[in-house]
Formats: sequence, C-alpha cells, structure tokens
Amino acid sequence: MTLLFYSKVDDPDDWRAALQAIDPGLEVRIWPAVGDPAEIETALVWRPETGMLAGLPNLTLIQSLGAGIDHLLRATGLPAGVPMARLVEPALTSQMVEYVVLAALHHHRRIEAYRDFQARAEWHLLPPADTEATRIGVMGVGVIGAKVAHALRGFGFQVAGWSRTPSALDGIESFHGADGLAPFLARSDIVACLLPLTPETEGILDKDAFAALPSDAYVINAARGGHLNEEDLVAALDSGHLSGAWLDVCREEPLPATSALWHHPKVILTPHIAGVVLPRTSSAQVIENIALVRASRPPLNLVDPARGY
Repeated sequence: MTLLFYSKVDDPDDWRAALQAIDPGLEVRIWPAVGDPAEIETALVWRPETGMLAGLPNLTLIQSLGAGIDHLLRATGLPAGVPMARLVEPALTSQMVEYVVLAALHHHRRIEAYRDFQARAEWHLLPPADTEATRIGVMGVGVIGAKVAHALRGFGFQVAGWSRTPSALDGIESFHGADGLAPFLARSDIVACLLPLTPETEGILDKDAFAALPSDAYVINAARGGHLNEEDLVAALDSGHLSGAWLDVCREEPLPATSALWHHPKVILTPHIAGVVLPRTSSAQVIENIALVRASRPPLNLVDPARGY
C-alpha cells in the first residue's frame, strides 16, 4: 500500500512514523516526491493544491487531515468518484471542548477586566458572575458541538444548540433551521460557532446575526473563518452591541497584518489551534479507513459532498 501525504502545517515525519508504527508495510510518500503516480492508493492531505490529486489514476481514498472538509470540497481538480473521509477522533474532540470552555469561562469570569486592573495595579472586585442565569448557544451540535454543549451544561449554564436539521440532546434546548436561528441567537449571551462550512453557513455570523443577539453578547468562533463577516463583527464591537469576540479562525489565514482584528481591544485571537490532529491518536483511523476501502466498504466518517460534511 502506498499513501501520499501533503500538508503545509503538519509534520510529515511525525505522520510517517505514527502510520508505520501501526502498519510497517505502508509506504508513505511526502509531496512532491510522488514517485510513480499509479502506485498511490490513499491521499492524506490538508488543503491540497489545485490539480495535485488529479494525476493519481488508482486513488481509492482521500483522507482529510482534520475534521473539516471544506478545504477539499472547494478544491479543483479532485478525481471524481473517490470517497473522502473526515478525521474525527477523541483527542481532537477533547481539544475543541477545552478550547470553547476556556473561551466561555474566560469571558464569563471577566478575566480581561481583571488583567486590566492588574496592569494598572488596581484592586477591584466586580459583581460575581451568575452561571445559572447565563445562556450559552452552540451553533452546530454534531460530534464536537454536542460534547461542547454537554461540557458547558455541566458547569450549570443554560445551554442551547442550533443545527440545520432537528437534533435532541439531553438537557440542551434545541433550535433548528432558518426559522429557529433568530430565537436561538436572542437567548444566547455567549454564542459559540462549531458549524461545518457549507454554502448555507457561509457568512452566517453577520450583522443580522449580531443584531439578533442580546446587548453585550460574546462571540466565539472555533469553526471556520468563512462563517464570520469580519467587517460586521468589528462594527458590532465598536458600536458596543457586542462585548467581545474570541476567534481561532479567520477568512484569510495567516491573518493579514492590516486586519483590524489584530489590535482590537475586544478581540482575542489564536492561530487556528483549537483542535489540532495528533498523529499518535489519529493514525489508527487512517489505517482503518485504508483497510475498509480496500475491502470495498465505506470509510469511517465518509463525507457526503451534497451536504458539505
């Protein structure tokens, strides 16, 4: 078996070692050292370049190097009919839960205000945060979003979820569809976006969404930069309608030095690190998917291009 690896942000040597620790017989080739293209059966990739996979005549699986799949669906020159799979595994999910809980609690407990007091050597006590009265909304309640919603509910927050289609989670208020979005936003003091990026969710966090949120609401985006209209966000922050935002993703990455988000006093930025796939914990799923496809069975976390995830 031969696998082609491509990513500008992941260490190919770490992945080769982890994959071959499970299957020593797997040959791993690192782009651009493709060798004979006809020998490549699997492509393990993140944001492949245009046409990169088109010349692989015997490709049987395109495996994303993450839970997100929009980078493949928007790519041009992908070979038709080759199944695509997402990587969804416990370590990545746990990282995402940690990240969103951190962002929500950081805002909820007013840590930024206390940091400002510290910088001025001022000893001030703010009114205590009322957890049970605080409403958090989670946009996207798939595998990751459901775990995030339950983790936040465990702290005592009032948690609701919004999704494209109906969903039911124990102890979590549920909203769905276009008609459910405005009511969902109206009851969310903190909103966290964990949606897949599809044509329907592109730009969903815009001026209309911000207007539907309560005054002083807080926005967390740990999904994709394409969900957020950055100009509308800055306007909502500057007007005082939103109290702040915590962003792990941007429309253009790396974020251009000219972006107002870099130095906005109400924005916390991280460089797309909320959930990073670990070779040690993810390689087994890649190897299993290769075996499934070789046995003419669908891979785990098969992508439905029509749905966009």
